Amino acid sequence: MAKRLRSLRPPAVAQPENPSRALRLLGSVIAPTTVLTGLLFFFGRQHANWLLDYFGVPLSTMGLTAQDYLVRSADGLFAPVAVVMAAMLALLWLYRFLRARLADAAWQRLLRVATPVAVGCGLAGVTVAAVGVVRPEAFASSYSVPGAGLSLGVLFLVSASRLLAARAGRALPPPVATAEWLAAFALVSVGLFWAVADYSASVGVGRALQIEAGLAAPPEAVLYSAKSLNLTAPGVRETACRNPDAAYHYRYTGLKLILQSGGQYFLLPVQWQKADGTAVVLPRTDALRLEFTAAADPDAPC
Repeated sequence: MAKRLRSLRPPAVAQPENPSRALRLLGSVIAPTTVLTGLLFFFGRQHANWLLDYFGVPLSTMGLTAQDYLVRSADGLFAPVAVVMAAMLALLWLYRFLRARLADAAWQRLLRVATPVAVGCGLAGVTVAAVGVVRPEAFASSYSVPGAGLSLGVLFLVSASRLLAARAGRALPPPVATAEWLAAFALVSVGLFWAVADYSASVGVGRALQIEAGLAAPPEAVLYSAKSLNLTAPGVRETACRNPDAAYHYRYTGLKLILQSGGQYFLLPVQWQKADGTAVVLPRTDALRLEFTAAADPDAPC
């Protein structure tokens, strides 16, 4: 009889998972990945914009794609990201090591010392960001410092909040913890984009200076065209081909290919100068042909 009564009981209904916990678990994976991808794209675009702007070429003329921006982000951004991720991983490992090795009394003493230190570092970082907003000229030599200060300051303050909760021996209510996580994530993201915007300008202009310094180095681009392009920049020489049956009737030497993307060629004269230099942007069509050589002879027949 007892067995029959047990069999007639309704099955236990599974309790729904806490939505706050599910939201945090979802955000812990998707949100950082989205921000990292956005940072790579943003850095690559700003990097290209500042590099092209140095030579007087608008970014919109090159038709760069999202893939171009992501690839370009490897120039200067991967190293700082790797350093930051390695530092965060080291801190997490240190936390786990100390928590496992220290007794409860020693751990509480460590928390009492670490909490005010985290608060002080957090307030210092936020103060730097505030100064960067009110007086940006104070960071004229490194505009990325205020953004980095905001991100680090918020992280330290969140860490202090968690340390206080650990000392009290009770966790924050799920809604409060979720709100704290969302606010901190938003502020850290703003700080990262702020820092990347200024850092990308520095890297982009730096690469432009390297390109300018290496214009005279091989290889040199030899441009063939079906029609005269009337290129009159210093150091660029036009040679009319004598063969009337040739597919390309004009030859240009003294050029350097800088970038090819979006169906466009971006070339610079090897004698280009910032003061009065002319950049050349040509569509990639069948009417043009490029050859590359270690040393082009401007007097050679075509």
